Amino acid sequence: MKKFLAIALASVMVLGVVGCSSSSDATDAAAEGETVADTDEQDGDAIVVGLDDTFAPMGFRDENNELVGFDIELAQAAADKMGVQVEFQPIDWDTKETELESGKIDLIWNGFSKTPEREETMTLSQPYLDNRMIIIVPSDSDIAAKADLAGKTVGLQDGSSAADAVNADEMVSEIGEIDTYDTNDLAFTDLKAGRVDAVVADEVLAKYYIETSGSDFTILDEDFGSEVYVIAAKKGNTELMDSLDAALTELGEDGTAASISEKWFGENIYIH
Repeated sequence: MKKFLAIALASVMVLGVVGCSSSSDATDAAAEGETVADTDEQDGDAIVVGLDDTFAPMGFRDENNELVGFDIELAQAAADKMGVQVEFQPIDWDTKETELESGKIDLIWNGFSKTPEREETMTLSQPYLDNRMIIIVPSDSDIAAKADLAGKTVGLQDGSSAADAVNADEMVSEIGEIDTYDTNDLAFTDLKAGRVDAVVADEVLAKYYIETSGSDFTILDEDFGSEVYVIAAKKGNTELMDSLDAALTELGEDGTAASISEKWFGENIYIH
């Protein structure tokens, strides 16, 4: 993957919460504990997107505390195509499924991996990015291969796909200890301080972190598996997802998604 553009961290997207200008139907739905996607009247209303606002470069806060990132810009562009507004709602990533099921958010959209379990319990979009669960170690580490994690301490984000991938791998029984964190940033902080020996995280996040932080980390050739990113809606909400998939396809065809991808990743890795 090419180097991320230096302007990524400096970009300021005034996206925040735009649901304030939603129609009265959206206000009524919110008052009744429903999100707009539960009403059948999406036109002119707001779609609430749940995200982890520390997951750079997908969705995170810049130095001005504004929400920025690839998924933020892609969601805004998709909402424009759909003729709706979008409201970004930071959530506890470990409770994302509960937030969706309860109707507090309409979509989970923030580096969300496709799994068979999620296909059973949610309505998922078509894939739009490829990803791997990679192993990151300090550059002076004696860990050179996946097998070298035996007896070591590994850090990862609680409730993440990295946690799922590690726990599903036969190597998990060989790892000495697994430390979980609320955010990936905290895991990387402990890796830098030597409190963990390795971190397992999404490739798009880890490469961006290393590039922008200047951390002296190395990515191993081996990983904990490949996956794709998707967007999730509440099970059965096919109307919203069909509309979203059509918008994502159009964004791919007209070059909008490629432009957003090149801004954040230095190349077009959009696959929808």
